[in-house]
Formats: sequence, structure tokens, C-alpha cells
Amino acid sequence: MHSERVASRSADPEDSKEPRKHSKEPRNGTPQLDAVSLAIVEQLQEDGRRPYAAIGKAVGLSEAAVRQRVQKLLDQGVMQIVAVTDPLTVGFRRQAMLGINVDGDLDPVADALTAMSEVEYLVITAGSFDLMVEVVCEDDDHLLEVINKRIRTLPGVRSTESFVYLKLKKQTYMWGTR
Repeated sequence: MHSERVASRSADPEDSKEPRKHSKEPRNGTPQLDAVSLAIVEQLQEDGRRPYAAIGKAVGLSEAAVRQRVQKLLDQGVMQIVAVTDPLTVGFRRQAMLGINVDGDLDPVADALTAMSEVEYLVITAGSFDLMVEVVCEDDDHLLEVINKRIRTLPGVRSTESFVYLKLKKQTYMWGTR
């Protein structure tokens, strides 16, 4: 089914191999991608080790053209190619999601949190919390030190709530593209 979507995208006359004119202009600072670049991303979401030649065949480009597009996507920060692990299997014994409420401007707190090596994921949210932060720690003592000594002491942090992970049941990055 996925290859049918890719084939139909690349076969669509509206989806030429050249980026559409408006695709070069960022909207709100976000690069706009043409259908071929989106298809490349989907190919790599399925298998980050897929050869460029195989991707090229699926999307209708040469291996060299795919290599150039992938490098551009990496340079623009559109995607990363990484090995995704379950932290518990590689020596990190504690993961948690932290809900954080902030007094005043969120950006200085968010910037300070993103600089912490334990912070793997951070989003500014609407709802009960201003920020949601995923942390990966070596053990419970490490988690306590991160929360109590480093996060709660940041200027502007009003409160935190911890959601400790007991078991990882699902973690995927294959949501495709739109």
C-alpha cells in the first residue's frame, strides 16, 4: 500500500521532480517540501538504512538526486537519521515525562531545558501544563537530581509533575507525511 502511495505521488503530473515554486519559500520558518521529498521521507521512515538507489527507484529519481535531497533535508533540520532504541535496554533505567508550569515567558525556561542532556523531547503546550518534557536518566537518583536540583531551580518554573515510565509499549516514527 505504501509503495502505491509513493508511485501515485511521483506519477502525478502536479508532482514533478522539480520542487514547486512555492515549495522554496518557508511558511512560518518551516521548509515547504514537494511530493518527491515527502516520498523520500516516507521511504526513510520505513527503513532508515534503505539504499539511495532503492529510494530513487521508488520515487523516480537517480541515486545522486536522492542523495542530494536527503542531504538538504538533513541540513534544513526536516529530519534526522538515527538509531532509535529503548533507553532501558542500553543502560538508562528511568524515563519520565514531566509537566511543567511556568510563570512569565516560556522561552527562557524552554531554552534552559533544551540545553540539558537528559531532555530528549520538549514541547510547548496548551492545557494543564505549559511545557511537556521527556527525560532519560540513569536511575531514580539521577531523575531526582535532574528534577529537584536542575529543573525546579530554574527561574520561572512554578511547578512540575512527573509521570514515570514503567514500561515502553510502543515507540514509532512512521506517521508518514502530509
